[in-house]
Amino acid sequence: MAEVVREVERKYVAPEGVGVPDFAGVADGVRVEVGETVELDAMYFDTPGLALAARGITLRRRTGGGDAGWHLKLPAGVDARDEVRAPLGASERVVPDELAVRIRAYTRGAEQVPVVRLRTVREVRVARADGPTLAEIAHDTVTADVFLGSKVTTTSWVELEVELVDGDTALANALERRLGKEGWRRSESASKLGQALAAAGAQPKRRIAKPRSGSAGAVALDYVREQVDTMFAYDPRVRLDEPDSVHRMRVATRRLRSAFRVFSRVLDERVTRILGAELKWLAAELGRARDQEVLAARLRERVAALPAEAVLGPVEARLTAWDARRRNEARARILADLDGPRYFALLDALDALVARPPFTVKAHRPAHKTATVALRRADRRTFRRARVALRTPAGRARDTALHEVRKAAKRVRYAGEATGPALGKPAKRLAKRAKAMQGLLGTHQDSVQTRKALRRLAIAAHAAGESSFTWGLLYGEEVALARRVEADFPTHWADFARSRLRREL
Repeated sequence: MAEVVREVERKYVAPEGVGVPDFAGVADGVRVEVGETVELDAMYFDTPGLALAARGITLRRRTGGGDAGWHLKLPAGVDARDEVRAPLGASERVVPDELAVRIRAYTRGAEQVPVVRLRTVREVRVARADGPTLAEIAHDTVTADVFLGSKVTTTSWVELEVELVDGDTALANALERRLGKEGWRRSESASKLGQALAAAGAQPKRRIAKPRSGSAGAVALDYVREQVDTMFAYDPRVRLDEPDSVHRMRVATRRLRSAFRVFSRVLDERVTRILGAELKWLAAELGRARDQEVLAARLRERVAALPAEAVLGPVEARLTAWDARRRNEARARILADLDGPRYFALLDALDALVARPPFTVKAHRPAHKTATVALRRADRRTFRRARVALRTPAGRARDTALHEVRKAAKRVRYAGEATGPALGKPAKRLAKRAKAMQGLLGTHQDSVQTRKALRRLAIAAHAAGESSFTWGLLYGEEVALARRVEADFPTHWADFARSRLRREL
């Protein structure tokens, strides 16, 4: 399994001839000792179009030093990156699977080829107190060969890295002040790879439009980009089957679809309608796995709450086998989808949307009015659906009507989140109340889906000659729960409908 290490470092450059300063007295109780000198040889890989470098991601295979191996570095905030490490392995060209899976949303089936070779002579200094190592200071003399097509460009430079180990930001700042006095300044490049590519005339960057601040287009794009970035962030986690990753990625797709509806007068619907349909497809595929997670957990909780004498037959064994089969089927389908051309085409389209948003003329107007209209529109939809639900008699029709109210409340919630930067607290408070309504009706919808599963489990148990008593008992409990929610709904809705927040909008 790959090792993940959080790396916090700063890079510095200086005019030719400037050496490493004396760090004596740089901070109370800290001494800087001269360590070893090592030679490092690293080959960096990327797609031919430099898709990784455009997002600040580096992938290399390095020999020499104490951490020889494959290293994947992913941005993780200011001065920080997550370094995922894997052993060198037998192949010098084939990226290990445990790293490749984490970048598939960016490479999208494209081959990873050598783009830069870096040879570095590293002189190491170590900052220590009485305890462990606080920071490592590396003085690097670098030679870079850049492979762009058939052309090879060679360049060299000297830089200095300060990497925190057990030290804090205060120590990093103290070291930076000392370096500044000696002529060192922060490097404009976040990585050696970036500096090598820049020197060779290749500076790939992710294209992001920058509409006028405070405009409706700026509010819309900020929210859309946030959800797109969340989708990309959870893609590898879904592939690695990390807890809650499917849910988080699915929520991002739903928020994106909601944003397209909220900002339908800001973003051209001829474009977003197509994207929305593809996001709906992806959410449905992710939903198979997520819904099974929720359903199985709910059933286990219900069974565990029953008295022992009410559990007749191999209930837990049947539940476990049923859950394993459905989860495995859902996971196999998700993995196939995430490596398929339809998903990669969707990611291409989202990148294009962020780079060149299909703005309408209203995108250039102040955000407040456009956001108010959008939020009111979502709110009116909830009212219309609630009126239908309140007059629908009990049964499947009411189940469906309440589910429609839940979906509308969710749209209000997402609309409030999306318009919050323009409308402030009223939108955020309305989103909070809509979330509460969504939660109430979510309990009802969970009961509806649980009853369907219980009926299928009861039929299967009966066909196998097992007792179906326990499944029927749980079914009855779910019916009672749903009826309680239905009885509570009018009161909760009246409270929601009387909210003064709408008048603030």
